[in-house]
Amino acid sequence: MFLENTVNHTEQFGWIEVICGSMFSGKTEELIRRLKRAQFAKQRVEIFKPKIDTRYDENEVVSHNDTRIRSTPVPASANIRLLANNVDVIGIDEAQFFDDEIVSVCNDLANRGIRVIVAGLDMDFKGNPFGPMPALMATAEYVTKVHAVCTRTGNLAHYSFRKTDDKNLVVLGEEQEYEPLSRAAYYKAIKDQQKENILKKENPENE
Repeated sequence: MFLENTVNHTEQFGWIEVICGSMFSGKTEELIRRLKRAQFAKQRVEIFKPKIDTRYDENEVVSHNDTRIRSTPVPASANIRLLANNVDVIGIDEAQFFDDEIVSVCNDLANRGIRVIVAGLDMDFKGNPFGPMPALMATAEYVTKVHAVCTRTGNLAHYSFRKTDDKNLVVLGEEQEYEPLSRAAYYKAIKDQQKENILKKENPENE
């Protein structure tokens, strides 16, 4: 996919790229790939991630296959605007966990001539659009939707099914808590989970 805007060299504006998909679809891996290409080209690169994401490392952005790149954890999207100085490219991982201001932050940075690459889940575990991701996708010049492989059917997966009963929207987890499912497998799993919960309520002694 063409991502480097090299047609009009006099244009001073940057742009936004969004990489989205379910869990285990390779979002972070693709983000890191693009950022490392920029670093190889001697471009000035800064990477940010939400401070709450400490699953693999407190400071690095890490993909599921252990590809790593140095990053700066921040508690809020406003911090990115303050820290993004003298850079050509900015990478942002797990954008769905940021507040809604991340949209204006990304647009402000792009308007300053910076290439902004954002990765995040497009849907939450309920199958609903996740946080600021829809607005980021709408304002981005480039959107890449990547897919996992369904663990139950082998088809392309774009749903992140939560295997636990935790109802909180934000639950950091890996294979123990989530699995990628196709549309058909996801809705079957949801129905099975609902039936199981009903049986637990009716027969609490069997838990």
